[in-house]
Amino acid sequence: MLDFLNAFDALVWGPPLMVLLIGTGIMLTTRLGLLQVMKLPKALQLIFSARSNGSGDVSSFQALCTALAATVGTGNIVGVATAVKAGGPGALFWMWIAAFFGMATKYAEGVLAVKYRKVDGNGNISGGPMYYIEQGLGKNYKPLAVMFAIFGVMTASLGSGTFTQVNAITSIVNVSFDVPVIYTAAVLTILVAVITIGGLQSIAKVASKIVPFMAVVYVISAISVLVYYADVLPAAIKLVIDSAFTTTAAQGGFLGATIMVAMRSGIARGIYSNEAGLGSAPIVAAAAKTKWPAEQGLVSMTGTFIDTIIICTMTGLTLIVSGVWCGDVNGAAMTEAAFASAFPGMAKYMLTFGLVLFAFSTIIGWSYYGERCCEYLFGVKGIMPYRICYIILVGLGVFLKLETIWVIADIVNGLMAIPNLIALIGLSGVVVAETKLYFEHWDRVAERRKSIDSASSSELSAE
Repeated sequence: MLDFLNAFDALVWGPPLMVLLIGTGIMLTTRLGLLQVMKLPKALQLIFSARSNGSGDVSSFQALCTALAATVGTGNIVGVATAVKAGGPGALFWMWIAAFFGMATKYAEGVLAVKYRKVDGNGNISGGPMYYIEQGLGKNYKPLAVMFAIFGVMTASLGSGTFTQVNAITSIVNVSFDVPVIYTAAVLTILVAVITIGGLQSIAKVASKIVPFMAVVYVISAISVLVYYADVLPAAIKLVIDSAFTTTAAQGGFLGATIMVAMRSGIARGIYSNEAGLGSAPIVAAAAKTKWPAEQGLVSMTGTFIDTIIICTMTGLTLIVSGVWCGDVNGAAMTEAAFASAFPGMAKYMLTFGLVLFAFSTIIGWSYYGERCCEYLFGVKGIMPYRICYIILVGLGVFLKLETIWVIADIVNGLMAIPNLIALIGLSGVVVAETKLYFEHWDRVAERRKSIDSASSSELSAE
């Protein structure tokens, strides 16, 4: 059974899905006129300056932090190490490529999430792929929406939100501080219960505190390692670019990698980390207080930039400058070895702190994703039973170390992308129209301000 699931997992995450994910990003990049480059400064500015004056449940900043809470996880530490170990330094370059086109995809997801959101029976905002599939593409496509929602509940409950994160936290705390896993699991379950029972308001409030803090601390820690190895950093960056287009020879514990292996490893892990195209982030983007779909699209787009271009890059470069990428270790141990090479006494604490916060934030972020998918399937009556089940699964996560469950979670995670990408392609014209509408509005606002400033200057001159 496990062999079949592994084979099916390889099929789901195989070249066709990779091509569809990157191809959708390329198509959206072209139609939007390189928006992720031309409008990135404005998008970064909006993180803190979006007016949040439309209907919604949380601010644009809180929506972004909640999305980042679910996105920035063990993949930023373990996933990057796995990619570099399999594909060599060149994998990091292809991770950047996946993120570049993924920013356009994430932008489109945010636009459609706000465009087609609705209010549920409790007066809260519901949105995401299941709604823009059904409302945007039409009722005939509802089976795709239902499919996405089912896969979303399964991903939240079986993998991305529970078991893998719980095991990551309990394991590293046990190894680093010899704390019994049962104690860590108990504390973790209580914290998750307190936060998730309160719904999005509670989750967003916690996420908006944890995410900026954990991101800054981790990036500063990684930069400290890079400063320590400053003399080899330029050569490491050159190695990343060269290895992306040439075969990397075997050395030490590294078995060697072709260009195709580097490409596949980097793109797959990049997408897995930033989730662009999987359809998860637009679920919370829909709840942002904004009247402009394109505005939230810009804010959502920065999530991919922060997750991959910044955090994953920091991890990847520390692995390369320290030389541990061609050693015998992999995963979290590989990243710890990179930190330990620069700061032997601090590495254990730095990595444990980062991994625990990253994994914990993923648990609370994915709880909301699964909740909204459940609400779509069963209505508001299904919300509280879902929350209780989710909390129970978090508590059981430490006892369930079944590889089969993890493979199933990986499969349904990939299957979420298919209906979402169909909708993004089919509704790309709507995304372009909303984008044009938004920027035409701000051009008019800029013109009015210019006229007012000019008139004021003339009055002052006359006086």
